[in-house]
Amino acid sequence: MYLGNKNYSSWSLRAGLLLAQAEISFETVQLSFSDLESTDSKFKREITKVTPAGRVPTLVDGEIVVWDSLAIAEYVAEKFPDKKLWPADRADRARARSLCAEMHSGFSAVRNLFPMNIELVAPEIGPKVLAERPDARADLSRLDALLSAELKRSGGPLLFGAFTIPDAYFAPVASRIRSYGPPVSDATAKWIERIHQLPAMKAWIADALEEHDYVAIDEPYRA
Repeated sequence: MYLGNKNYSSWSLRAGLLLAQAEISFETVQLSFSDLESTDSKFKREITKVTPAGRVPTLVDGEIVVWDSLAIAEYVAEKFPDKKLWPADRADRARARSLCAEMHSGFSAVRNLFPMNIELVAPEIGPKVLAERPDARADLSRLDALLSAELKRSGGPLLFGAFTIPDAYFAPVASRIRSYGPPVSDATAKWIERIHQLPAMKAWIADALEEHDYVAIDEPYRA
């Protein structure tokens, strides 16, 4: 699995957390975002050897190359059906796929204004941004409604009861909310804490805090 910075790469977190929490073993090739703007970027050189898409995460399984976090999720769910990475019930699976697809393509304001930054703890930023940006308020309201409704439907503790792909897919949102402190419902706040207590999430965070790799484009609130 080719991954970016664990501190910053939300797309990498989705795929890496999914496999690690499901106890699917994989080797990691980690590439830093720190020289992305360089004309001789090591990141670009290395990832384009694997896929012309030039993005992480990318999963290499023998001769099979799977790029894009949602494609990776589908691939490993198909290869390891015993892991039950999608919910067993067909209606639940339909909702789970819909949640992941909406997360995959939407919520641009939250993505842009609250970039994932695991080591950052700045709860004063979230309320300030929400006060100034109606698009961020709309995104957060929709996210909160999605998460709290699914938790109410399933009864928790995670979105579909046990750990499934949607939990991994929304984990970067959990990290963003924890870093920037925008207000969310009690149900969503409890789910965020449960995500952060997953063994694979704890391991990911520990690795992220050891990187010490400042990437300016992902640090809009720090000089």
